[in-house]
Amino acid sequence: MCTASNYITDNHYFGRNFDYEISYNERVTITPRNYKFEFRKIDPIESHYAIIGIAAGIDGYPLYYDACNEKGLSIAGLNFAGNAVYREVEEDMVNITPFELIPYLLGKASSVSEARDLLAEINLVNINFADELPLSPLHWMMSDEHEAIVIEPMADGLKIFDNPVGVLTNNPPFDKQLFYLNNYRALSNKNPEKTFGGDFDMDEYSRGMGAIGLPGDLSSASRFAKVAFTRANSYSDSDEASSVGQFFHILGSVEQQNGCTFIADPDLYEYTIYTSCYNTNKCILYYRTYHNSQITAVDLNNEDLDSTELINYLLINEEQINFIN
Repeated sequence: MCTASNYITDNHYFGRNFDYEISYNERVTITPRNYKFEFRKIDPIESHYAIIGIAAGIDGYPLYYDACNEKGLSIAGLNFAGNAVYREVEEDMVNITPFELIPYLLGKASSVSEARDLLAEINLVNINFADELPLSPLHWMMSDEHEAIVIEPMADGLKIFDNPVGVLTNNPPFDKQLFYLNNYRALSNKNPEKTFGGDFDMDEYSRGMGAIGLPGDLSSASRFAKVAFTRANSYSDSDEASSVGQFFHILGSVEQQNGCTFIADPDLYEYTIYTSCYNTNKCILYYRTYHNSQITAVDLNNEDLDSTELINYLLINEEQINFIN
C-alpha cells in the first residue's frame, strides 16, 4: 500500500511513500538519454529523455517504482489489487507491459498533456517481467507543474482521470476515492463555530478541533483523506529547504510504522520502506528511508546524460545521526 502526492510552491514537487512488507533492494537509478530501452512487443527506443527515479534492484533494466524525466514530468505506480486488469495483445495498439509504462511515457513525453496523447494508443499487456517476477496490479499518478492525472487499467478499459487534489493511494478506484472526500467537506484548519443547537455553552478546549473526524487509520481510503487534507492546508516558505521539508511532512502524516499493519507470520508487517520527493523543475530526487531519517539527494544534472549505461546509487538505509557535542 502506498501514497503519492504533489506539492507546489515556487517549484513543483512530487513523490510517494512506498509501503510494503519486503524490500527489493531499491536503488536510485538514472537512465541517460542513450540507454537502449528494450520492449517486449514494440521496437526499442534508442534515444529519449533522461530519467531519474527509484527502481527495484534488478540489474540491466530499470523497474521504476516512481521517477521524473529531465522535462519535469513525474509518475509513481501504486498497488491496485483486485482492480487492475491487463490485456492480451491488440492489433493497431501500442502494446507495452505495465513495467514498461514508466520508461515509455517518461522517455517520450515532456508533459502530462503529451502523455495523454500517448496513453490514447496504449494497451497494457499481461506479460510478466520474469517467471519469478510476475506483474504487480498497479495504477499510476502522473504530474507536472500544470496538472495531474491518474491512470487506471480497469476491466472496461484504460481510464484517465483528472486529479484535482494531487493525491493517490491504493483502493478503491480513484473516482470513488475522490467521491469519499465529500464525507469530510466540513473539516477545516480553523476551530469551528458552535452549530450544535441548544441554549448552552460548549467549550473550545483544544486547538485543531476543526479537523475532528479526519481519519487516522492506515487504510487506503483513510490515507487518501488524511493526506488530501494535509496537502490542501499545508503552508511553507517557498525556498527549496522549506518546500522539501514540508513535502516530507505531508507524506509523513500517513507513513506506516513497522508493526502496525500485520501481513503474515512470522513477524511480517507492511511499513514505509522509503519516501521520495522530486523537485521536477530542477530534476533533483530527495529521499529518506525507514531506517534513515536523514534526507539524501541525487541531482540528475550532475551525471553524463548522454551516456548509454544505467547509473545506480544504493539507498542509504543506516541511520545518520548528527552529534553536536
